[in-house]
Amino acid sequence: MTDLTNGGEEPSKEEIKPFVAPCNDLAPFDTFKWLKAGWGDYRAALGLSLVWGLFFFLLSIGVALTAWKAGGLAWLIGLVSSFVFVAPLLAFAMYAISRKVCMGAQPTLMNTLRAIKRPIANSMVFALALLVLCLLWARAASMVHIFFPATGSARFEDLVLYLGIGSAVGAVFAAIAFTASVFSLPFIANRDVDVITAIVSSVNAVLRNRWTMALWAVMVATLTAVGFLTAMVGFIVIIPWLGYATWHAYRAALQVDDWDTLPAGN
Repeated sequence: MTDLTNGGEEPSKEEIKPFVAPCNDLAPFDTFKWLKAGWGDYRAALGLSLVWGLFFFLLSIGVALTAWKAGGLAWLIGLVSSFVFVAPLLAFAMYAISRKVCMGAQPTLMNTLRAIKRPIANSMVFALALLVLCLLWARAASMVHIFFPATGSARFEDLVLYLGIGSAVGAVFAAIAFTASVFSLPFIANRDVDVITAIVSSVNAVLRNRWTMALWAVMVATLTAVGFLTAMVGFIVIIPWLGYATWHAYRAALQVDDWDTLPAGN
């Protein structure tokens, strides 16, 4: 049947894009391959990786000191808890660097910045969505404080209840942020795709590879914890490394040939 809204011509197949990017089956062992490939990218762009890693370290220290001066330990704990909502956005530069390395080109600071600028509109929309989720988590976290004993010395059972409920609530929000962002942000950084399609594609790929992505989430959380335990010095290596590894995870997970490739920067 002819589509009259297109001047009597049938729509071109090239103009029709799927709402969800098809995904591949991922094995749990693939997570180690992503880390290995990410480490290869770190070494291939060692100077640039150290520059960005130092930037992440200084940014983390600055935010942590501000939180400590503003509200002490409570604010600092809140900062650590909300890191999961901010970290994916910090990795946009890492996706640009890994992309250049995969193309066999040498990434530079300037072409990395230019590549980040290309999908700026979509990345800002995603940042707004993460901000809303972070605010919801902050509100939920403040409600969890009702379980902390207000008077007298806290019993061990009370602390276990407080930390258990707080961890459970935080895990729900962290899982939402992880599922929505793990593949969508590299997708946005690499292809001309809208935010909704990128997020739905990421959620679909995670749900179809639950055990593999659960293992990947644990590995990301563990390395992030190492970064905090080293007074954030470890972020000089860990954040770029995880960003590169996430790029390779995205390439392994999603089939994105139906979307136009964004310029990689010159």
